[in-house]
Amino acid sequence: METSLRYRGEYKSLKIHAKQKLTLDSKTFLQVNGELDTKVGAPSYFCAVIRRFYPDWSASLGAGVQYDKYGKLRYNVRGKKAFPVTTNGLLSFAVKGRSDVDKEFKQWKSTGGAEFSWSIFNFQKDQDVRLKLGFDMFEQVPYMQIRENNWTLNADTDGRWNIRYDL
Repeated sequence: METSLRYRGEYKSLKIHAKQKLTLDSKTFLQVNGELDTKVGAPSYFCAVIRRFYPDWSASLGAGVQYDKYGKLRYNVRGKKAFPVTTNGLLSFAVKGRSDVDKEFKQWKSTGGAEFSWSIFNFQKDQDVRLKLGFDMFEQVPYMQIRENNWTLNADTDGRWNIRYDL
């Protein structure tokens, strides 16, 4: 099980996140996520997604359900396609998208973007770094990510940010 501590600037609360992947076959797995909001002392969401990877195409597709702290059930689909920019695969360009809909299929919310990702192994001794620069097509806002071993910082030009520490 993968666990992490997450803090988002807009919510001002620490969340404990857990994720478990259950293999269904060599390219398909069931991913189950949950999050506990320490500010209110209750779960903030639960999600189950079946994800399929297509390694020959550097792509993935997923479909699942999500239940949030407001008692709302939502369905979602997501996809991602990566294009290597360098022959070693350390610099890549990806397009990704996700669409969520409520259980009555009335309220849709979509996100999607294009991003460059640069992985730097052994940036310093025992330190790997990944830099991402992207643009969210639906919100029309640039964003960035800096990941260093267990730490991840995400931010966008609208002032939103979050930080994650993988345990």
